Amino acid sequence: MALFPAFAGVAEAPDGRRKELDWLSNPSFCIGATTSLSRQTQEASAAPVSGGPPLTRSPLKSEASAESDTNRKPRETSRKKKKEKKKKRKLPRHKKTKRKRGPSSSSGSESDTDSEKDRPSSSVRDSKRESEKLNQGNHAAADTGRHCVWLEDIPALMGETFRMDKQPDPANWEYKSLYRGDVARYKRKGDSCLGLNPKKQCISWEGTSTEKKRSHKHMERYFTKKSVGLMNVDGLAVSSQPEAPSSEPLSFIPVKGVDDAAPPATSWLDPLGIYDQATTQWLQGQGPSEQESRPPDSQPDREGALLKARVEEFNRKVRENPRDTELWMAFVAFQDEVMRSPGLCAVEEGEPERRKRSLRLVLEKKLAILERAIESNPSSVDLKLAKLKLCAEFWEPTTLLKEWQKLIFLHPNNTALWQKYLLFCQSQFSTFSVSKIQSLYGKCLSTLSAVRDGSIVSHPELPGTEEAMFALFLQQCHFLRQAGHTEKAVSLFQAMVDFTFFKPDSVKGLPTKGQVEFFEPFWDSGEPRAGEKGARGWRAWMHQQEWGGWVPVGPDDDDEEPEDEDQEIRDKTLPRWQIWLAAERSRDHRHWQPWRPDKARKQTEEDCEDPERQVVFDDLGQSLIRLSSPDLQFQLIAAFLQFLGVPSGFRAPPSCLYLAMDENSIFNNGLHDEKPLTLLDLSCSGIGCVGRMEPLDGRRWPRGPSREGEEFIRNLFHLALPLFAGRERSQLCVSWLRYEITKVIRCLHTKNKKRLKSQGKNCKKLAKNLLKEPDNRNSLCLWQQYAHLEWLLGNTEDARKVFAAALGTAGSRGLEDPELCELGLLYAALEAELSPPVGGAAPARAVHVLTGLTERGPYGPCTGQVSAVHVLKARKAYEHALQDCLVERRGSEPGPPDRVSRLVSLAKCSMLFQYLTVGVHAAGRVYEQVSAELRGSVSAEGAGPEGALEAVTLMHTSLLRFHGRVAAHPLAPLREALSEALRLYPGNQLLWRAYVQIQSKSHSASRTRRFFHAITRSTKLLEPWLFAIEAERMRKRLVDAVQRVDGREVHATLPETGLTHRIRALFESAVRSDHGGQCPLLWRMYLSFLVSLGNKERSKGVFYKALQNCPWAKALYMDAVEYFPDEMQEVVDLMTEKELRVRLPLEELELLLED
Repeated sequence: MALFPAFAGVAEAPDGRRKELDWLSNPSFCIGATTSLSRQTQEASAAPVSGGPPLTRSPLKSEASAESDTNRKPRETSRKKKKEKKKKRKLPRHKKTKRKRGPSSSSGSESDTDSEKDRPSSSVRDSKRESEKLNQGNHAAADTGRHCVWLEDIPALMGETFRMDKQPDPANWEYKSLYRGDVARYKRKGDSCLGLNPKKQCISWEGTSTEKKRSHKHMERYFTKKSVGLMNVDGLAVSSQPEAPSSEPLSFIPVKGVDDAAPPATSWLDPLGIYDQATTQWLQGQGPSEQESRPPDSQPDREGALLKARVEEFNRKVRENPRDTELWMAFVAFQDEVMRSPGLCAVEEGEPERRKRSLRLVLEKKLAILERAIESNPSSVDLKLAKLKLCAEFWEPTTLLKEWQKLIFLHPNNTALWQKYLLFCQSQFSTFSVSKIQSLYGKCLSTLSAVRDGSIVSHPELPGTEEAMFALFLQQCHFLRQAGHTEKAVSLFQAMVDFTFFKPDSVKGLPTKGQVEFFEPFWDSGEPRAGEKGARGWRAWMHQQEWGGWVPVGPDDDDEEPEDEDQEIRDKTLPRWQIWLAAERSRDHRHWQPWRPDKARKQTEEDCEDPERQVVFDDLGQSLIRLSSPDLQFQLIAAFLQFLGVPSGFRAPPSCLYLAMDENSIFNNGLHDEKPLTLLDLSCSGIGCVGRMEPLDGRRWPRGPSREGEEFIRNLFHLALPLFAGRERSQLCVSWLRYEITKVIRCLHTKNKKRLKSQGKNCKKLAKNLLKEPDNRNSLCLWQQYAHLEWLLGNTEDARKVFAAALGTAGSRGLEDPELCELGLLYAALEAELSPPVGGAAPARAVHVLTGLTERGPYGPCTGQVSAVHVLKARKAYEHALQDCLVERRGSEPGPPDRVSRLVSLAKCSMLFQYLTVGVHAAGRVYEQVSAELRGSVSAEGAGPEGALEAVTLMHTSLLRFHGRVAAHPLAPLREALSEALRLYPGNQLLWRAYVQIQSKSHSASRTRRFFHAITRSTKLLEPWLFAIEAERMRKRLVDAVQRVDGREVHATLPETGLTHRIRALFESAVRSDHGGQCPLLWRMYLSFLVSLGNKERSKGVFYKALQNCPWAKALYMDAVEYFPDEMQEVVDLMTEKELRVRLPLEELELLLED
């Protein structure tokens, strides 16, 4: 680039000097350039502004034009193009110069002709710059790498693709804004701006064209179409009084009715009477009243005023009592009511009251209240939990997880916090995996064990920690079962049995961590564990190790070969998904025990075909806990038996009850409908057991465990019975016998006579063996179960002999023994159901049994009808005994431990006796008497599953249901009794089954729906939602059965509309409840219902929504394979990704199908 750019067009000297010294020379300078430039400037200054002759070429241009003719034409063409473009580009800059010298135009809508007026005034400067540009054109190609050029001038250049202007524009700081020609033209629609809140922010547009257009709006004249249309409308008459037409012409048109009106009131302020009330008040110096000053639309209603008063009250209370956490929580919950109210959240007074408010605004308001509450109560866990629950709406999962971890770190001894943290991690689909959740359970239990041992000095043990740890242990076992890892769950129970009952004395003084370290060698030794044949326990193994090693036990000679595995693929012509489901369920049924090498057969770990069946100590070491309470130790055995499918009467803790629900057995009635008085409660709470992965609408009586599973349960009973004595041992024996009775009931319902005969024989053999033991000879509970078994098998006379023998051994205890009362109650109920009272004649045997309980003497055989004297004596005895029990309960001194159970048994016998001898109303009066005493306070030491009052209520409803079956009786008393009982105990599944069955017979569902709605609003339990859905589904099945016969549409005798939408709405409300979102059973029912409607796409959406809440439930994945066969590969891959147990991979299935 030359030192003087104006003379860049002059050719360089053709000498051969060094290029490094070129910058010292200026070859473009010539002597005549100065004179020619000054002369050109003088001519430009002498030229007029408005116009003038065209400028002549300067000497510089003439020198530059002395080139060859071959390059002249393309150069001239390039000059013309550049000249035109340069004028266009320089035109706005000259306008700025003109604007600087003279007045500028402020209107943005001026004509484009203004630019033409500015051209003559700047023609001299333009010609000067054009001449300079022409001189620079010779060296444009040579200087492309050193300065910026126009792309249009150098078409072959492909390097620099942008323009750069380094010259500053002084107009940018001399004027307020850019030159209007440099701003792109546009038309603005309205005066608003995107991104601004129109109620709080605004932009002032100066010189807007919209305001000018509005101001110049022309008024419509009378002759326009719109005005002519208004003139054609009929006007309103001033007076409706008709008047006879007059022939005389009138000089004016009179106004009718003015003379009849009352004259206006005049005063010294209003002498003409023309002022209104507001003007009169203003003249008097008075203002309008408060109610009149407000427009009618902005008057707050009474509800809004009350809400404002409550808000002020809350603010005052939290200011006075900042330590009251319950008050803060109530204030947060009150915000939902504030949001639903109209006009309370208005920004300004003049805004409309009823407007739509954002949910996020309310969430942020709640969050602000909670943060203020946490500042005042930094140690409150409830407030922090409420904040985390609220932040889950708009926080990222990673951020939420970090906050949870901080909270757990601050409160490691809070068991309720641990339970919620585990549930949160377990429900996060994006970060869920079985191994990760299992390690979290181990960390939780090990941390709480350290707190109990005193290892964590900073946090003491809270009350109820041991019970909560046991509940968390059960929750982990059910989590592993539902995820398909049944081997790990069973191993956890086995380890806990050895760790609790067979602990060596030498390690009992160590902390839990030290005991676990000593337990690991026993677990890895390969010795038999709890439930396996030859199991002796940890203590015996440790003792034998100290005395020189373990004595090997050889296999028994009578050991049978293991049964051959059922053929998994029986029909290869079935669809691929059906074959996979059948094989997967078959392996779940057979392979729930952990695999261990058999030393007698010289097996090793490499012989296992499925490595997932082996359980190592690292999978369960951290989850072992110490149970010091005898009650919890017995509950451990009962929970293990219930986990294996034995009806032990154990009920899962409320914290993990709904998480473990995955079967619809809560709706199966069994013998509940047929014989309500002798109901055999099988504890079907909807919680599945190991080896059972049946479809939701599958068989009513699922198959029992395999032969290996039966042997495992027998070995566990033999191991557990010597560990207990007294009542606990008797309960275990009863559980074992009831388990065998369950098999008999299954055979009765399946009508398998061959299986029933063999099963009945084995069951009676077990009962006799248990009764032969010295500790069980006087156990009336065992005698009762044995007699009931004989009755179920159809051996009525043998059952009566057993009952008579049991009553004879009781002696003279009579009504004071609750077990004897229960035995007599069952005997009398069986006799009443066998020969129900007809026409007022009570069954003689039933009355004889209940009368014999009141006599302190040996029980005699029934010889006929009981005399009236004996009946009267028995009634008086029942009344006095019941009154004594109630008076004893009112006393402050503690009574015997079985006082409540005695009251319940006595009340049941008295109610049945009154029903058989007097009637159902007399039984109702006994119930009212007992319930009135128990209604105030239900004792903590309850009898039965829920307490004394609940047990008596169940007996009352059972009597009403039985009476409704044998006699004509209205349903209103039974319905009222069930409704009252369910209001007290909304979690009782037996009461819900009876209520749903009774209400299903009614044609009107409005009463049932109102009752369910009231119960679901008053409680947080999930049973009301489940049974409300089941009631509507039963009604829909009834309507569908009536409307469709053999696939044809018939007339609807039960007109019912909206059932489908109602059921769907119930499902949506249930899954949004506190416990519904994490209940696998509820999601399975929802998915099954949508699939039955035929809506596949919506069903898939609900399936993936269910996985977001319950990603651990393998049953959901199995249902998805059944409902969506085309998505089998995707579902199985998802199970593998989340580490759920897949026992038959699809690759193995392909190999089996090829074979």
